[in-house]
Amino acid sequence: MRRIAISVAASTLILSLAGCGMLNATGDSADASPTKGNDITVGVLMPEKTNTRYEEFDYPIIKRKVAALTQNQGRTVYANAGSKVQTQVSQMQKMIDDKVDVILLDAVDSHKIADMVQKAKDAGIPVIAYDRLAEGPIDAYVSFDNELVGEVQGRSLLEALGTADASDKIVMVNGSPTDPNAGQFKQGALSELNGKVTIAESFDTADWDPELAESNMTKAIDKLGKGDIAAVYSANDAMAGGIIKAFEKAGVSELPPITGQDAELSAVQRIVSGEQYMSVYKPYPGEAEAAAEMAVAKIQGKDIQFDALTRDKVDSPTQKDIPAQLVSVVALTKSNIKTTVVADGIYKVSDICTPKYKAACASIGLK
Repeated sequence: MRRIAISVAASTLILSLAGCGMLNATGDSADASPTKGNDITVGVLMPEKTNTRYEEFDYPIIKRKVAALTQNQGRTVYANAGSKVQTQVSQMQKMIDDKVDVILLDAVDSHKIADMVQKAKDAGIPVIAYDRLAEGPIDAYVSFDNELVGEVQGRSLLEALGTADASDKIVMVNGSPTDPNAGQFKQGALSELNGKVTIAESFDTADWDPELAESNMTKAIDKLGKGDIAAVYSANDAMAGGIIKAFEKAGVSELPPITGQDAELSAVQRIVSGEQYMSVYKPYPGEAEAAAEMAVAKIQGKDIQFDALTRDKVDSPTQKDIPAQLVSVVALTKSNIKTTVVADGIYKVSDICTPKYKAACASIGLK
């Protein structure tokens, strides 16, 4: 995938949207001769439920945006595969059989879904890859700059360590090998960590399973010693929760810096309490609204609007120069909770600062 290289401090990382200002790109019937009116059906396929974001944020935002763009005449149909490839294949086949107008696809396995993407194309149904870049004849892609996400995580660990050197042993708990994003996160993190610390153990985690992450972290603790792990790279928040459980079961009271991604509520609370050092906040409204805009513009034949929304190009193993939009990311630490997830309306302070975390919230001025 083509990467955008930008260097800024991880603790204040706020990148500009690719194709600046394109989230609010507009189009009307003058853009092109519409192929469909507002009475459209958008199929939405999400990959799993372990990560709560898909059902709590992504899909509801897509649904609302499609309705707003179509004067409440358009509808969305939703399915979540629960991390099962064959389930997603069946769900996608049903959407093709039901003749939805366009499919937003967040693939469980980017390679194994390629035949279904081809089937959709053969049926005249555009497929827009969402969050994860699927193989096959994808019409467009909307996500975040995934290598940059990993870079932010890697820089954050170095920032937490202060004077990092080769004596600092890092454990890497990476995401699922069937998710192309996971490899990009890892590559981005390694670009920051290699040569500055020692990667003592590294695990790929099937299905992003927190219990497997906990098990692998326990193995690393047993092998390296609970006092000899300087920091842990966790590719997402759910696995960070499992990693923290492994340390707690090993009797470690002072946790090393641990990364995350997705800004899940439990992770934000762990950041407040100091159990987790950081997460990567990926503003879901930006990504989800962009996907809805792409889907509606594509099926309504608004080519100018669609082109404005997809000014980047990315490559998959099966296709070159896929039109894309890469949305901004933010390194989330104690210092910017209020200006990110709270300001964006993802969580209220009352959601974060429950009685268990009230004192910790007060200590960082979160009230």
